[in-house]
Amino acid sequence: MGPGALEVADIFRAHGPAFRLAQRSHLSLGQLKVMSAIEQCRSAALGGHVLHCPGCQQIQVSYNSCRNRHCPKCQAAAAKRWLEAREADLLPVDYYHVVFTLPAPISDIAYYNKAVVYGLLFEIAAETLTTIAADPKHLGAQVGVTLVLHTWGSALTHHPHVHGIVPGGGLSLDGQRWVSCKPGFFLSVRVLSRLFRRRFLEALAQAHSLGKLEFFGDSAGLVDPRAFAQWLAPLRTCEWVVYAKRPFVGPQAVLAYLSRYTHRVAIANSRLVALDERGVSFRWKDYRNKGDPDRPRHKTMILSADEFMRRFLLHVLPGGFHRIRHFGLIANHGRAEKLARAPGTARRCAGGHHRSL
Repeated sequence: MGPGALEVADIFRAHGPAFRLAQRSHLSLGQLKVMSAIEQCRSAALGGHVLHCPGCQQIQVSYNSCRNRHCPKCQAAAAKRWLEAREADLLPVDYYHVVFTLPAPISDIAYYNKAVVYGLLFEIAAETLTTIAADPKHLGAQVGVTLVLHTWGSALTHHPHVHGIVPGGGLSLDGQRWVSCKPGFFLSVRVLSRLFRRRFLEALAQAHSLGKLEFFGDSAGLVDPRAFAQWLAPLRTCEWVVYAKRPFVGPQAVLAYLSRYTHRVAIANSRLVALDERGVSFRWKDYRNKGDPDRPRHKTMILSADEFMRRFLLHVLPGGFHRIRHFGLIANHGRAEKLARAPGTARRCAGGHHRSL
């Protein structure tokens, strides 16, 4: 296949049947449905429609899309529709990008407990941001947060984290004025990290005590409360990664970022290089290589077709699980009323960072 022509669907069509047979006892119904949808997307299997030009008599057949949220081909239109709906909510303020990442040991158990652990990741990340922002020692405001779940690293490994898009300020706690953060600085990542770690481990321990977690293989012994408590102990002292990037340059930059991240799953077709006797070649970024010209960050990885499909299917989400969620000022409940009080009709007070309504 020529450069840029290869798709995930081609890999599944060529190697999926044998993979399903070999892994039939290890694949979930959700994973099987995703494979089938991607294989059939925009093919005769899903039907289609015929376009006929009466002038030149040319006929064009267009096959239907699978519309599965894990399909790389179907997400561009969905992302466009979502972005158009979100554009009206953008505020004329700086926006910040924060990332909350789970440590590797928790990522390992998250794979068998996706709904519980991913749900906690959303809940605790949002709680952390809104709690610290509401503290008068930091910002003293009610903020709005959009969180987007990613479960993959560049090499398709299981790496759960959420990307947060946060306006640089919020409504005062009494709801009467807009409070802006300091220019170029949102909240302390060290403070965010400590609260995120404490609250997540508390919530995870509670989920275990309620019997909401399942354990398999090498982790099977963690079903015992004492073993689980011992397993949690080192996670209370290790560093948890909370990362804050510099603010976006204007609202359009926020939209550009969201268009790349909101509806993408695992890997885009554009990163695929080749499918041949060696396996699947694809481009990836090695984030460990920073500033070393002899060790480039952009590389090409080759995986067997089976390993590529296994890694792709790691990221199939539970049915009905929402991977984009809004909290605080931009939560769906009361969004319009709260945003009506945000900047736009506001004026900046002289000599300060507050905006009066």
